[in-house]
Amino acid sequence: MSGGPPPRHDHVVAAVATTAEVLAHPELDADMLAPWERRRLTRIRVPARRDDVVAARLLLRLCASRFTGLAPDAHDLVQFCPECGQYEHGRPSLRDRPRTGVSMSHAHGLVAAAAGPGAVGIDVEPSTRRPGPVAVLRRMLPEADLEAAAASPDPGPELLRAWVRREALLKAGGGGLPLLVWADRRRGATAAVASTVPVAVLPGITAHGGPSEG
Repeated sequence: MSGGPPPRHDHVVAAVATTAEVLAHPELDADMLAPWERRRLTRIRVPARRDDVVAARLLLRLCASRFTGLAPDAHDLVQFCPECGQYEHGRPSLRDRPRTGVSMSHAHGLVAAAAGPGAVGIDVEPSTRRPGPVAVLRRMLPEADLEAAAASPDPGPELLRAWVRREALLKAGGGGLPLLVWADRRRGATAAVASTVPVAVLPGITAHGGPSEG
């Protein structure tokens, strides 16, 4: 990581990218994935979805690298599900840095990841997506979000923002956390991060990217 940006120990480092951008990144390679991750990939039959999963896991390593100052391949990613007591699925974490929160998301050629101090959650969706049906949204989203969307001339974008906020909070472990929601117009993405500390969003995933305007 010589010559790169200094680590951001007081911020969550987050990034949104296309799957193609991540897979072409000079610092990232699918060989970084652990054997258990590769085993999971063999179960994914759709090549595009498999590429999305690979890219999300690689982008998570890049965000962890930007947060810690270590190389992207220096961290041992693990997943554990407390409900069934099994590894290889569930919330991700870094074995070597259990106090560092990490999160990732992927959707139709888009990926997002975040790493930082404490609990963190991230979600990304194509900006053209319209969540529904309404009956499901009523069960999943706060009434205030539904009312705000209904008051908008075009409720679709508001509902999508509410959806990614909800998913980010769930991944972070629950409600009550501050949220950052933004649109990446170049990539056609809408994303949200839940975190107790400020968020530095990388403007791109170049080898020496820094925080964006936020």
